[in-house]
Amino acid sequence: METKTNDLPAIARDYSHIKGWGIDADPKNDPTYPIKHRANDEQTGYSWERPTQQPVDVEVLRSIERPTISAVFGTSTPPSGWSGAIRRYAFKYSESEYGHWLPLLLADRVNMVEGIIDDFRRGHVPNIFAERGWKAEWKHDPQGLTQKVLIGTAVTVAVFMLLRRKK
Repeated sequence: METKTNDLPAIARDYSHIKGWGIDADPKNDPTYPIKHRANDEQTGYSWERPTQQPVDVEVLRSIERPTISAVFGTSTPPSGWSGAIRRYAFKYSESEYGHWLPLLLADRVNMVEGIIDDFRRGHVPNIFAERGWKAEWKHDPQGLTQKVLIGTAVTVAVFMLLRRKK
């Protein structure tokens, strides 16, 4: 039985322009065979109804591989500041590229610094020693902690000296 594109839901139309799309569509090329007992109706597409769309009241970043926002999503905080700009940049790339994941890692680190700055702005002095788990690290790996602190100090002094030299 041949399925026409018009019979499929809007989400299942032709996405062959996306690299790797449908790579698992051939049941003969299924790495789970014969462990998984496959029913033929699995290959005809999804027959379930899409859940009601969760209201989008904050900015939601979505993969370029997805044609729509998923029906239900979670975001603790919308992207903001420098970390948000880095995240928006990362979502311009496919999830299969370093251009997507490396900026997201960087955005997490930038967001941590933004949080510390925000704490100071609100009049709260963060206990970085406790929040970073340095007490446990000092107890279980004092040499490693000492090395991290020395390297961090050296990098900070080097950046400070470079910035000072340019002025």
